[in-house]
Amino acid sequence: MHLILRDFWWPKIRKDVEKYVNTCPVCQRSKIRREKPSGLLHPLPTPSRPWEIISADFITDLPPSCGFTTILVVVDLFTKLAHFIPCEGLPTAKETADLFLQHVFRLHGLPKSLVTDRGSQFTSRFWKALQKLLGIDSRLSSAHHPQTDGQTERTNATLEQYLRCYVNYQQDNWASLLPLSEFAYNNGVQASTKETPFFANYGFHPRFFPPVIETSEVPAAEDWLQELTAVQQLLLQQLDQAKEDYKRHADKHRQSGPEIKVGDRVFLSTRFLPSHRPCRKLDARFIGPYPVVAQLNPVTFKLQLPRSMRIHPVFHRSLLLPADGVRPDSD
Repeated sequence: MHLILRDFWWPKIRKDVEKYVNTCPVCQRSKIRREKPSGLLHPLPTPSRPWEIISADFITDLPPSCGFTTILVVVDLFTKLAHFIPCEGLPTAKETADLFLQHVFRLHGLPKSLVTDRGSQFTSRFWKALQKLLGIDSRLSSAHHPQTDGQTERTNATLEQYLRCYVNYQQDNWASLLPLSEFAYNNGVQASTKETPFFANYGFHPRFFPPVIETSEVPAAEDWLQELTAVQQLLLQQLDQAKEDYKRHADKHRQSGPEIKVGDRVFLSTRFLPSHRPCRKLDARFIGPYPVVAQLNPVTFKLQLPRSMRIHPVFHRSLLLPADGVRPDSD
């Protein structure tokens, strides 16, 4: 404005200058965004019963222990009960299905939905066909947004912390610690449910210390079922309340951002994309613009990307920047 007003003036000059600056494609591609990330927290739906919605993830690149180098972590989103399954390397889709059969299905039956990242095991044609035959809804995380599978990511961190405390100096005995670590995790009170996963799933606490006073009272089966039902109803309330708390705290550091609709053109952040230029510091911060072809939920969008990019085209709102006023030929 100062530079232009030295030599020029016309009606609505400030509005024209603001529009020119805000819609400059070079600026949108190159400038760092200083505002809060766009896209408010969108929690997954609360399950109505145990083992209805589960999540799974792998902890990889561990030192060899009893022939294992990987851990498959499976968590129930209702009771928070977890299973830690050692694997010989990163399993294929078929091997992953066998592990689910041995360690999850035989104990809890088929889930209704499975939340995972975009690992090759969960995006393969075999796995997709298997889930379709079994009637399991696959919920894959959007690109570079691990918060989708935040439950398993948080469980992974807890397990790694436990192993870090008890593993030997050579770090080759972690596989033998998995049964105790699984018990310790499932016997610990969860912040979201205010109960232990073991009690939430089975309706009683496991015995791991001899009782100080022996008792002979045996509760009736009806009382036990009623208590378990009451516990699970309480869990449902606690989970809903916890999600409201998480959303309230998370949204303090986020903003909804300008509205994006199907058909709009948006720039895509290069934060997680490989760079083919000599210096990443001088590379564009955003690329595009690309058209939005679908909105999968309030904060997840599918873009029409060039085939040469060869990446999953679904992204979280925080990685997108509306390209208002940018001409189609400015790519």
